[in-house]
Amino acid sequence: MPKNQLFALIVWSAMLAATGAMADVTRTPADAESRSAAAQADVDEAAMHRVLEQFRTTRVPLGQAMAIAERLHDGSRTADVSFEISGPPVYRVRTIKNERVFENVIDANTGSVSQAEIASSLKELDRADLANIIALNWIKQELSEAVQVAEKAAAGNALAGGLVKQDGKVNFVVVVASGDRLKEVMLEPPKVGQRSTQH
Repeated sequence: MPKNQLFALIVWSAMLAATGAMADVTRTPADAESRSAAAQADVDEAAMHRVLEQFRTTRVPLGQAMAIAERLHDGSRTADVSFEISGPPVYRVRTIKNERVFENVIDANTGSVSQAEIASSLKELDRADLANIIALNWIKQELSEAVQVAEKAAAGNALAGGLVKQDGKVNFVVVVASGDRLKEVMLEPPKVGQRSTQH
């Protein structure tokens, strides 16, 4: 999942859940454009605060949601996960096993599967998602391990994570709620066959 999509998913989820609507703009085009950019920044900031407020009240941590989704298909690995609040707060978790991708929605308060599973083959994915999932096969570290490292580094709780390809390298990116901010932690995972320096 592209890095900017993780933040976009979180913001979009919050904006879908927002109860207010944008007011009509009846100013001159130049004035409206500058005010529109400022209004959008305010909406984004409000959306982030709404996500953080909802996230703080949840009872199921992201790591537990990943484990729940992975248990649905024994031996599967989490490819990406995101926290969403377009309705009741949930985690959307995509796991892979063999040539199949499974998307499950896990209730962030109860840990139960809250929607029907969506299963697809790798052939149905777009090129970016397919490249990330193929890259996951060459990575020794699990996303759950990356989440633990990111939470410790950013002193907070993760609410999204996945693989990103940037400058020819594949990294885990984890979004962590720390205080009243979201922090992005980028981790370069060891590849299969590389010797780990951690013990």
